[in-house]
Amino acid sequence: MAKSNNYFVCTSCGYETVKWMGKCPSCLEWNTFEEVNEIKNAKIDKIREIKLDTVEDINYSESSRISSGLEEMDRVLGGGIVSGSVILVGGDPGIGKSTILLQLCQYAKTDNTIMYISAEESISQLGLRAKRIGLVRGNVKLSSETDTDVICQAITQNKPAIAVVDSIQTVYSGQIPSIAGSVNQIKNSTLMLVNTAKQSDTSLFIVGHVTKEGNIAGPKLLEHMVDTVLYFEGESGSSFRILRSVKNRFGSTNEIGVFEMSNTGLSQVTNPSAFMLEGRNMNAPGTVVLPLLEGSRTLMVEIQALVCPTNFTMPRRMASGIDQNRINMLMAVMEKNTGMKLYNHDAYINVAGGIKVNETACDLAVVVAIASSYTGRKADGGCVVIGEVGLTGEIRSVNGIDKRINEVVKMGYTKAVIPKANIKSVSNFKDQISIIGVSDVAHAIDASLTK
Repeated sequence: MAKSNNYFVCTSCGYETVKWMGKCPSCLEWNTFEEVNEIKNAKIDKIREIKLDTVEDINYSESSRISSGLEEMDRVLGGGIVSGSVILVGGDPGIGKSTILLQLCQYAKTDNTIMYISAEESISQLGLRAKRIGLVRGNVKLSSETDTDVICQAITQNKPAIAVVDSIQTVYSGQIPSIAGSVNQIKNSTLMLVNTAKQSDTSLFIVGHVTKEGNIAGPKLLEHMVDTVLYFEGESGSSFRILRSVKNRFGSTNEIGVFEMSNTGLSQVTNPSAFMLEGRNMNAPGTVVLPLLEGSRTLMVEIQALVCPTNFTMPRRMASGIDQNRINMLMAVMEKNTGMKLYNHDAYINVAGGIKVNETACDLAVVVAIASSYTGRKADGGCVVIGEVGLTGEIRSVNGIDKRINEVVKMGYTKAVIPKANIKSVSNFKDQISIIGVSDVAHAIDASLTK
Protein backbone atom coordinates (compact mmCIF):
# COMPACT_ATOMS: atom_id res chain seq x y z
CA MET A 1 0.00 0.00 0.00
CA ALA A 2 1.29 3.46 -0.94
CA LYS A 3 2.03 5.89 1.88
CA SER A 4 1.90 9.68 1.61
CA ASN A 5 4.83 11.54 3.07
CA ASN A 6 4.53 15.34 3.31
CA TYR A 7 7.52 17.53 4.02
CA PHE A 8 8.82 21.02 3.20
CA VAL A 9 11.77 21.93 0.95
CA CYS A 10 13.67 25.22 0.75
CA THR A 11 13.55 26.37 -2.89
CA SER A 12 16.83 28.23 -2.41
CA CYS A 13 19.15 25.53 -1.04
CA GLY A 14 17.12 22.29 -0.94
CA TYR A 15 17.02 21.99 2.89
CA GLU A 16 14.24 19.61 4.00
CA THR A 17 12.13 19.71 7.16
CA VAL A 18 8.90 18.07 8.36
CA LYS A 19 7.45 21.44 9.47
CA TRP A 20 7.05 24.75 7.66
CA MET A 21 9.59 27.36 8.70
CA GLY A 22 9.68 31.08 7.98
CA LYS A 23 13.49 31.25 7.78
CA CYS A 24 15.70 28.52 6.36
CA PRO A 25 18.34 27.48 8.95
CA SER A 26 20.72 26.47 6.15
CA CYS A 27 20.79 29.44 3.72
CA LEU A 28 19.03 31.96 6.06
CA GLU A 29 16.54 32.98 3.33
CA TRP A 30 12.96 33.92 4.29
CA ASN A 31 9.69 32.41 2.96
CA THR A 32 11.38 29.87 0.69
CA PHE A 33 9.73 26.66 1.95
CA GLU A 34 7.28 24.76 -0.27
CA GLU A 35 5.28 21.71 0.73
CA VAL A 36 6.11 18.48 -1.09
CA ASN A 37 3.75 15.52 -1.22
CA GLU A 38 5.74 12.39 -1.93
CA ILE A 39 4.08 9.00 -2.33
CA LYS A 40 6.26 6.09 -1.27
CA ASN A 41 5.53 2.48 -2.13
CA ALA A 42 5.55 0.25 0.95
CA LYS A 43 6.17 -2.85 -1.19
CA ILE A 44 9.84 -3.63 -1.64
CA ASP A 45 10.73 -5.38 -4.87
CA LYS A 46 13.46 -7.98 -5.08
CA ILE A 47 16.83 -6.26 -4.92
CA ARG A 48 18.99 -6.88 -7.98
CA GLU A 49 22.72 -7.43 -7.78
CA ILE A 50 25.04 -4.53 -8.47
CA LYS A 51 27.54 -4.82 -11.34
CA LEU A 52 31.13 -4.09 -10.34
CA ASP A 53 33.94 -3.27 -12.80
CA THR A 54 37.61 -2.45 -12.45
CA VAL A 55 39.01 0.63 -14.15
CA GLU A 56 40.67 -1.58 -16.79
CA ASP A 57 37.37 -3.31 -17.63
CA ILE A 58 35.49 -0.09 -18.39
CA ASN A 59 35.21 0.72 -22.09
CA TYR A 60 35.74 4.43 -22.59
CA SER A 61 37.67 6.68 -24.94
CA GLU A 62 37.77 10.22 -26.28
CA SER A 63 35.62 8.99 -29.17
CA SER A 64 32.70 8.99 -26.72
CA ARG A 65 32.70 12.79 -27.00
CA ILE A 66 30.63 14.47 -29.71
CA SER A 67 31.85 17.78 -31.09
CA SER A 68 29.18 20.47 -30.83
CA GLY A 69 30.47 22.05 -34.05
CA LEU A 70 30.96 25.24 -32.01
CA GLU A 71 34.59 25.60 -30.95
CA GLU A 72 33.70 27.99 -28.13
CA MET A 73 31.18 25.54 -26.63
CA ASP A 74 33.57 22.59 -26.98
CA ARG A 75 36.15 24.62 -25.06
CA VAL A 76 33.73 25.15 -22.15
CA LEU A 77 32.60 21.51 -22.13
CA GLY A 78 36.18 20.23 -21.95
CA GLY A 79 36.58 19.06 -25.55
CA GLY A 80 33.06 18.15 -26.64
CA ILE A 81 29.81 16.62 -25.41
CA VAL A 82 30.27 13.40 -23.43
CA SER A 83 27.79 10.71 -24.52
CA GLY A 84 25.12 10.11 -21.88
CA SER A 85 25.93 13.30 -19.98
CA VAL A 86 23.27 15.71 -18.69
CA ILE A 87 23.98 19.43 -19.09
CA LEU A 88 21.95 22.18 -17.41
CA VAL A 89 21.98 25.56 -19.22
CA GLY A 90 20.82 28.65 -17.31
CA GLY A 91 20.63 32.34 -18.15
CA ASP A 92 18.46 35.45 -18.09
CA PRO A 93 15.32 35.61 -20.27
CA GLY A 94 16.20 36.51 -23.88
CA ILE A 95 19.94 35.98 -23.38
CA GLY A 96 20.08 33.32 -26.13
CA LYS A 97 19.79 29.92 -24.40
CA SER A 98 17.37 28.48 -26.97
CA THR A 99 19.31 30.06 -29.84
CA ILE A 100 22.64 28.51 -28.92
CA LEU A 101 21.03 25.08 -28.41
CA LEU A 102 19.28 25.27 -31.79
CA GLN A 103 22.62 26.13 -33.36
CA LEU A 104 24.13 23.18 -31.51
CA CYS A 105 21.52 20.98 -33.23
CA GLN A 106 22.58 22.47 -36.57
CA TYR A 107 26.35 22.03 -36.19
CA ALA A 108 26.80 18.96 -33.93
CA LYS A 109 29.15 16.41 -35.54
CA THR A 110 26.83 13.39 -35.52
CA ASP A 111 24.68 11.63 -38.10
CA ASN A 112 22.39 10.15 -35.44
CA THR A 113 19.05 11.66 -34.46
CA ILE A 114 19.01 14.97 -32.59
CA MET A 115 15.81 15.93 -30.73
CA TYR A 116 14.75 19.42 -29.66
CA ILE A 117 11.69 19.41 -27.42
CA SER A 118 10.16 22.74 -26.42
CA ALA A 119 7.62 23.01 -23.60
CA GLU A 120 7.35 26.79 -24.00
CA GLU A 121 6.59 27.23 -27.72
CA SER A 122 4.27 25.65 -30.26
CA ILE A 123 5.81 23.63 -33.08
CA SER A 124 5.16 26.47 -35.57
CA GLN A 125 6.89 29.00 -33.31
CA LEU A 126 9.82 26.63 -32.83
CA GLY A 127 10.01 26.15 -36.60
CA LEU A 128 10.19 29.91 -37.19
CA ARG A 129 13.10 30.21 -34.75
CA ALA A 130 14.89 27.31 -36.44
CA LYS A 131 14.47 28.88 -39.89
CA ARG A 132 15.75 32.23 -38.65
CA ILE A 133 19.11 30.71 -37.71
CA GLY A 134 19.23 28.54 -40.84
CA LEU A 135 18.57 25.15 -39.22
CA VAL A 136 18.11 22.81 -42.17
CA ARG A 137 19.15 19.29 -41.24
CA GLY A 138 17.35 15.99 -41.84
CA ASN A 139 18.35 14.26 -38.60
CA VAL A 140 17.11 17.09 -36.35
CA LYS A 141 13.59 16.44 -35.05
CA LEU A 142 11.56 19.21 -33.39
CA SER A 143 8.60 18.77 -31.05
CA SER A 144 6.39 20.73 -28.66
CA GLU A 145 5.63 18.70 -25.54
CA THR A 146 5.15 19.37 -21.80
CA ASP A 147 4.63 15.83 -20.42
CA THR A 148 7.84 14.41 -18.95
CA ASP A 149 6.60 10.83 -19.34
CA VAL A 150 6.01 11.34 -23.07
CA ILE A 151 9.43 13.00 -23.49
CA CYS A 152 11.20 10.12 -21.68
CA GLN A 153 9.35 7.58 -23.84
CA ALA A 154 10.41 9.40 -27.03
CA ILE A 155 14.07 9.43 -25.90
CA THR A 156 13.92 5.71 -25.02
CA GLN A 157 12.37 4.75 -28.37
CA ASN A 158 14.50 6.97 -30.65
CA LYS A 159 17.77 6.88 -28.67
CA PRO A 160 19.00 10.22 -30.07
CA ALA A 161 22.64 11.21 -29.80
CA ILE A 162 21.59 14.62 -28.41
CA ALA A 163 18.29 15.74 -26.88
CA VAL A 164 17.29 19.22 -25.70
CA VAL A 165 14.44 19.90 -23.22
CA ASP A 166 13.40 23.56 -23.04
CA SER A 167 12.69 24.11 -20.17
CA ILE A 168 12.65 22.10 -16.93
CA GLN A 169 10.35 24.63 -15.21
CA THR A 170 7.56 24.09 -17.78
CA VAL A 171 7.49 20.29 -18.07
CA TYR A 172 5.49 18.09 -15.70
CA SER A 173 4.76 14.46 -14.93
CA GLY A 174 1.21 13.24 -14.35
CA GLN A 175 2.61 10.88 -11.72
CA ILE A 176 3.48 13.83 -9.47
CA PRO A 177 0.52 15.58 -7.74
CA SER A 178 1.76 19.17 -8.12
CA ILE A 179 1.87 21.92 -10.74
CA ALA A 180 4.69 22.46 -13.26
CA GLY A 181 7.51 24.52 -11.81
CA SER A 182 7.01 23.34 -8.23
CA VAL A 183 9.94 21.91 -6.27
CA ASN A 184 8.52 18.38 -6.42
CA GLN A 185 7.88 18.52 -10.18
CA ILE A 186 11.32 19.96 -10.99
CA LYS A 187 13.11 17.39 -8.83
CA ASN A 188 11.20 14.34 -10.07
CA SER A 189 11.05 15.43 -13.73
CA THR A 190 14.81 16.01 -13.71
CA LEU A 191 15.40 12.60 -12.10
CA MET A 192 13.26 10.90 -14.77
CA LEU A 193 15.09 12.70 -17.60
CA VAL A 194 18.53 12.00 -16.13
CA ASN A 195 17.80 8.27 -15.71
CA THR A 196 16.39 8.05 -19.25
CA ALA A 197 19.41 9.83 -20.74
CA LYS A 198 21.87 7.55 -18.94
CA GLN A 199 20.02 4.38 -20.01
CA SER A 200 19.76 5.57 -23.65
CA ASP A 201 23.32 6.95 -23.78
CA THR A 202 21.82 10.27 -24.90
CA SER A 203 23.54 13.58 -24.25
CA LEU A 204 20.78 15.66 -22.69
CA PHE A 205 20.65 19.46 -22.51
CA ILE A 206 18.13 20.90 -20.03
CA VAL A 207 17.28 24.61 -20.11
CA GLY A 208 16.69 26.23 -16.70
CA HIS A 209 15.18 29.61 -15.83
CA VAL A 210 17.01 31.85 -13.39
CA THR A 211 15.78 33.85 -10.41
CA LYS A 212 16.27 37.60 -9.98
CA GLU A 213 19.43 36.79 -7.99
CA GLY A 214 20.83 35.00 -11.07
CA ASN A 215 20.54 31.44 -9.71
CA ILE A 216 18.75 28.62 -11.55
CA ALA A 217 15.14 28.47 -10.30
CA GLY A 218 14.16 25.43 -8.28
CA PRO A 219 15.91 23.39 -5.60
CA LYS A 220 19.71 23.41 -5.39
CA LEU A 221 19.44 19.65 -5.77
CA LEU A 222 18.79 20.27 -9.49
CA GLU A 223 22.42 21.32 -10.04
CA HIS A 224 23.70 18.30 -8.10
CA MET A 225 21.72 15.86 -10.26
CA VAL A 226 23.31 16.88 -13.56
CA ASP A 227 26.88 16.44 -14.83
CA THR A 228 27.50 19.97 -16.07
CA VAL A 229 26.02 23.39 -15.26
CA LEU A 230 26.50 26.19 -17.80
CA TYR A 231 25.48 29.84 -17.44
CA PHE A 232 24.93 32.08 -20.44
CA GLU A 233 25.74 35.67 -19.47
CA GLY A 234 25.53 39.10 -21.04
CA GLU A 235 24.59 42.68 -20.25
CA SER A 236 21.23 43.97 -21.45
CA GLY A 237 21.66 46.04 -24.59
CA SER A 238 25.00 44.41 -25.41
CA SER A 239 25.46 41.84 -28.18
CA PHE A 240 28.35 40.26 -26.26
CA ARG A 241 27.60 36.82 -24.70
CA ILE A 242 29.74 34.60 -22.46
CA LEU A 243 29.15 30.88 -21.87
CA ARG A 244 30.61 29.91 -18.51
CA SER A 245 30.84 26.55 -16.72
CA VAL A 246 30.26 26.47 -12.94
CA LYS A 247 30.24 22.67 -12.67
CA ASN A 248 31.77 20.12 -15.03
CA ARG A 249 32.44 16.49 -14.18
CA PHE A 250 34.29 16.00 -17.47
CA GLY A 251 36.39 19.14 -17.78
CA SER A 252 37.61 22.40 -16.29
CA THR A 253 35.26 25.00 -14.81
CA ASN A 254 37.66 27.85 -15.64
CA GLU A 255 37.00 28.03 -19.39
CA ILE A 256 34.63 30.47 -21.09
CA GLY A 257 33.13 30.67 -24.58
CA VAL A 258 32.60 34.04 -26.26
CA PHE A 259 29.75 34.77 -28.68
CA GLU A 260 28.10 37.74 -30.39
CA MET A 261 24.34 37.92 -30.91
CA SER A 262 22.99 39.04 -34.29
CA ASN A 263 19.70 38.85 -36.22
CA THR A 264 20.64 35.44 -37.60
CA GLY A 265 21.77 33.92 -34.30
CA LEU A 266 25.01 33.67 -32.37
CA SER A 267 28.44 33.88 -33.97
CA GLN A 268 31.67 32.79 -32.30
CA VAL A 269 34.18 35.47 -31.34
CA THR A 270 37.58 33.98 -32.09
CA ASN A 271 39.49 37.11 -31.02
CA PRO A 272 37.55 38.45 -28.03
CA SER A 273 40.34 40.84 -26.99
CA ALA A 274 40.06 42.85 -30.21
CA PHE A 275 36.26 42.70 -29.99
CA MET A 276 36.15 44.12 -26.44
CA LEU A 277 38.69 46.88 -27.08
CA GLU A 278 37.02 48.06 -30.28
CA GLY A 279 36.16 51.76 -30.09
CA ARG A 280 38.39 52.48 -27.06
CA ASN A 281 39.38 56.14 -26.68
CA MET A 282 43.07 55.96 -25.74
CA ASN A 283 43.38 59.76 -25.42
CA ALA A 284 40.88 60.07 -22.56
CA PRO A 285 41.93 59.81 -18.89
CA GLY A 286 40.30 57.09 -16.78
CA THR A 287 40.79 54.10 -19.08
CA VAL A 288 43.27 51.23 -18.58
CA VAL A 289 43.72 47.85 -20.31
CA LEU A 290 43.84 44.70 -18.18
CA PRO A 291 44.99 41.22 -19.37
CA LEU A 292 42.31 39.07 -17.73
CA LEU A 293 42.91 35.33 -17.36
CA GLU A 294 39.84 33.17 -18.04
CA GLY A 295 40.79 29.49 -17.96
CA SER A 296 43.41 28.82 -20.64
CA ARG A 297 42.81 32.07 -22.54
CA THR A 298 43.70 35.68 -21.85
CA LEU A 299 41.19 38.43 -22.59
CA MET A 300 42.20 42.06 -22.95
CA VAL A 301 39.51 44.12 -21.25
CA GLU A 302 39.15 47.83 -20.67
CA ILE A 303 38.67 49.16 -17.13
CA GLN A 304 36.98 52.58 -17.13
CA ALA A 305 36.75 55.02 -14.22
CA LEU A 306 34.98 58.34 -13.82
CA VAL A 307 35.85 60.36 -10.69
CA CYS A 308 34.25 63.75 -10.06
CA PRO A 309 33.46 66.00 -7.05
CA THR A 310 30.27 65.00 -5.28
CA ASN A 311 27.22 67.15 -4.67
CA PHE A 312 26.04 64.93 -1.82
CA THR A 313 27.00 64.43 1.80
CA MET A 314 27.84 60.80 1.05
CA PRO A 315 29.71 60.30 -2.24
CA ARG A 316 28.34 57.74 -4.68
CA ARG A 317 30.38 54.66 -5.53
CA MET A 318 28.99 52.53 -8.37
CA ALA A 319 30.51 49.56 -10.19
CA SER A 320 29.49 47.49 -13.22
CA GLY A 321 31.18 44.15 -13.88
CA ILE A 322 33.27 44.24 -10.71
CA ASP A 323 32.63 43.87 -6.96
CA GLN A 324 31.65 47.24 -5.51
CA ASN A 325 32.96 46.36 -2.03
CA ARG A 326 36.40 45.82 -3.53
CA ILE A 327 36.19 49.23 -5.21
CA ASN A 328 35.52 50.85 -1.81
CA MET A 329 38.50 49.02 -0.32
CA LEU A 330 40.85 50.04 -3.16
CA MET A 331 39.82 53.69 -2.87
CA ALA A 332 40.56 53.59 0.86
CA VAL A 333 44.01 52.15 0.11
CA MET A 334 44.60 54.97 -2.40
CA GLU A 335 43.66 57.67 0.09
CA LYS A 336 46.00 56.19 2.69
CA ASN A 337 48.99 55.64 0.41
CA THR A 338 48.81 58.33 -2.29
CA GLY A 339 47.27 61.31 -0.50
CA MET A 340 44.43 61.59 -3.03
CA LYS A 341 41.31 63.16 -1.43
CA LEU A 342 38.72 60.71 -2.74
CA TYR A 343 36.36 60.97 0.25
CA ASN A 344 34.52 63.89 -1.37
CA HIS A 345 34.38 62.46 -4.90
CA ASP A 346 31.86 60.25 -6.68
CA ALA A 347 33.38 57.23 -8.45
CA TYR A 348 31.91 55.14 -11.26
CA ILE A 349 33.80 52.02 -12.40
CA ASN A 350 32.90 50.01 -15.49
CA VAL A 351 34.30 46.95 -17.25
CA ALA A 352 33.66 47.66 -20.94
CA GLY A 353 31.98 44.97 -23.03
CA GLY A 354 29.68 43.68 -20.27
CA ILE A 355 32.19 41.14 -18.97
CA LYS A 356 32.37 40.32 -15.23
CA VAL A 357 35.77 40.39 -13.53
CA ASN A 358 36.14 38.20 -10.44
CA GLU A 359 39.91 37.86 -9.97
CA THR A 360 41.89 40.12 -7.62
CA ALA A 361 44.54 40.57 -10.33
CA CYS A 362 42.40 43.46 -11.64
CA ASP A 363 43.07 45.57 -8.52
CA LEU A 364 45.98 47.58 -9.90
CA ALA A 365 44.20 48.35 -13.18
CA VAL A 366 41.24 49.74 -11.20
CA VAL A 367 43.55 51.85 -9.02
CA VAL A 368 45.38 53.29 -12.04
CA ALA A 369 42.08 54.04 -13.84
CA ILE A 370 40.74 55.89 -10.79
CA ALA A 371 44.01 57.83 -10.40
CA SER A 372 43.95 58.71 -14.10
CA SER A 373 40.43 60.13 -13.91
CA TYR A 374 41.15 61.96 -10.64
CA THR A 375 44.39 63.61 -11.81
CA GLY A 376 43.48 64.04 -15.48
CA ARG A 377 46.66 62.23 -16.54
CA LYS A 378 45.91 59.64 -19.20
CA ALA A 379 47.41 56.19 -19.21
CA ASP A 380 49.98 55.31 -21.86
CA GLY A 381 47.96 54.00 -24.85
CA GLY A 382 50.33 51.07 -25.33
CA CYS A 383 50.40 50.10 -21.66
CA VAL A 384 48.63 47.30 -19.76
CA VAL A 385 48.40 47.03 -15.97
CA ILE A 386 48.09 43.91 -13.82
CA GLY A 387 48.48 43.20 -10.09
CA GLU A 388 46.75 42.53 -6.78
CA VAL A 389 46.69 45.36 -4.22
CA GLY A 390 47.04 44.69 -0.49
CA LEU A 391 45.62 46.83 2.32
CA THR A 392 49.01 48.37 3.05
CA GLY A 393 49.37 49.47 -0.57
CA GLU A 394 51.78 46.72 -1.61
CA ILE A 395 51.47 45.06 -5.04
CA ARG A 396 51.20 41.27 -4.81
CA SER A 397 52.07 38.73 -7.48
CA VAL A 398 49.43 37.21 -9.77
CA ASN A 399 49.14 33.79 -11.39
CA GLY A 400 49.53 33.04 -15.09
CA ILE A 401 51.68 36.12 -15.74
CA ASP A 402 53.48 34.45 -18.68
CA LYS A 403 50.18 33.70 -20.46
CA ARG A 404 49.02 37.27 -19.90
CA ILE A 405 52.21 38.87 -21.23
CA ASN A 406 52.23 36.54 -24.22
CA GLU A 407 48.76 37.80 -25.22
CA VAL A 408 49.82 41.40 -24.54
CA VAL A 409 52.73 41.01 -26.97
CA LYS A 410 50.46 39.43 -29.61
CA MET A 411 48.06 42.38 -29.35
CA GLY A 412 50.91 44.82 -30.04
CA TYR A 413 51.20 46.56 -26.66
CA THR A 414 54.59 48.06 -25.84
CA LYS A 415 54.60 48.35 -22.03
CA ALA A 416 53.35 46.26 -19.11
CA VAL A 417 53.21 47.34 -15.46
CA ILE A 418 53.27 44.20 -13.32
CA PRO A 419 54.09 43.17 -9.72
CA LYS A 420 57.83 43.23 -8.98
CA ALA A 421 57.56 39.66 -7.66
CA ASN A 422 56.55 38.44 -11.16
CA ILE A 423 59.51 39.98 -13.04
CA LYS A 424 61.61 36.79 -13.15
CA SER A 425 58.71 34.79 -14.62
CA VAL A 426 58.57 37.00 -17.74
CA SER A 427 62.27 37.64 -18.35
CA ASN A 428 62.05 35.88 -21.74
CA PHE A 429 59.78 38.72 -22.99
CA LYS A 430 62.21 41.55 -22.19
CA ASP A 431 63.25 41.97 -25.84
CA GLN A 432 59.64 42.18 -27.06
CA ILE A 433 58.04 44.54 -24.56
CA SER A 434 59.01 47.02 -21.86
CA ILE A 435 58.13 45.42 -18.51
CA ILE A 436 58.10 47.54 -15.35
CA GLY A 437 57.97 45.83 -11.95
CA VAL A 438 56.24 47.82 -9.18
CA SER A 439 56.00 47.15 -5.45
CA ASP A 440 53.53 49.78 -4.22
CA VAL A 441 50.50 51.76 -5.41
CA ALA A 442 52.25 55.13 -5.74
CA HIS A 443 55.04 53.67 -7.89
CA ALA A 444 52.50 51.85 -10.09
CA ILE A 445 50.48 55.02 -10.74
CA ASP A 446 53.60 57.01 -11.73
CA ALA A 447 54.80 54.19 -14.00
CA SER A 448 51.44 53.85 -15.77
CA LEU A 449 50.34 57.46 -16.32
CA THR A 450 51.83 60.12 -18.54
CA LYS A 451 53.56 63.04 -16.86
